[in-house]
Amino acid sequence: MNKNEIKEFLQSFSDFQSRTLVIVDFANVEKWKESTGWKIGIQELAKLVKYFTIGNKSLRRFYYGSDYGKNENSNYMGNWSYNILTRAQSNGFEIVTKRVKYIHDKRFEGGFDKKCDLDVEMALDIMRMKECYDKLVIFSGDGDLACIMKYIFNEFKKEICVCSARNHIGREIIDGYKEGFIEKLIYIDDFEYRLNMDRFKYK
Repeated sequence: MNKNEIKEFLQSFSDFQSRTLVIVDFANVEKWKESTGWKIGIQELAKLVKYFTIGNKSLRRFYYGSDYGKNENSNYMGNWSYNILTRAQSNGFEIVTKRVKYIHDKRFEGGFDKKCDLDVEMALDIMRMKECYDKLVIFSGDGDLACIMKYIFNEFKKEICVCSARNHIGREIIDGYKEGFIEKLIYIDDFEYRLNMDRFKYK
């Protein structure tokens, strides 16, 4: 998409801003930098999301794990996840989080693999809030979410838009777009001029 097409796309939500649910799977979003070569800033993302939905904060949902370290009894959240969750909250997102699990695995540095899958929470919210929205915008390329998208489209006729990086999108999402239950598939690579947190750094 060029800038004019992006402008037209964003303006298409102007009459639906009180009836659009936005789901941000930020753990998935973080990985997009591996293919785009740039990082998405939370403040920049929040500004973009406000084109889709304003007012009711619960319609702007941000999913990310709370990392308290390997000690299951720890009450101290690590700086990385604390800073991300704090920035998201201060930029108008409703936070959905749970504790990151540390699983023993010698294949990983430090002997642990970290897990915090919030797909179930996303799916539950999409269903639980179905009376609150007509349009659904999902920032994630996770193919596991295609099942709930197909259901919410078939049963409740919700219009679905998926935003993801070109090289970080599940086959199930692409298939869903071809089948028609995903109305729009937006490649976030084209939004660098809006979302790159370092876009002014070297200018």
